[in-house]
This record gives sequence, structure tokens and C-alpha cells, in this order.
Amino acid sequence: MSSLVNFLKGSYTEFKDKVEWPKWPDLQSSTIVVAVTTVILALFTFGVDSLFSVTIKNLIATFINLFN
Repeated sequence: MSSLVNFLKGSYTEFKDKVEWPKWPDLQSSTIVVAVTTVILALFTFGVDSLFSVTIKNLIATFINLFN
């Protein structure tokens, strides 16, 4: 049990004293970059998914019409 307490104390000390936390402007700019990148990737994924969906629908319709 004492090793757990020592671990928690050491972790707290390291987070408080040794970790260099980002400054507020750096954090804001990083957040904006992540948000914009996420939106771009979401739109790209939506576009590719829509394109594949339409393509597969057309292929299935073509095969159905081919055999009717």
C-alpha cells in the first residue's frame, strides 16, 4: 500500500513541478488547428462515402437492369 501512496505522491509532484504545460495562446492555436483538421477530414470522409454509395447504387441498378 505504501508503494501506491509513494507512486501517487511522485506523480503529483511530477505533474505539478516538472511538467511544462502549454501557454494559453499555444493551446488555443493548437485547438483551432485540430478543429479545422477534424472538419476537413470529416468532409473528405463524407465525400468519399457519398461517392462510393452512388457508385455502388449505380452498379447494382445496372446489373439488375442487365438481367431483367
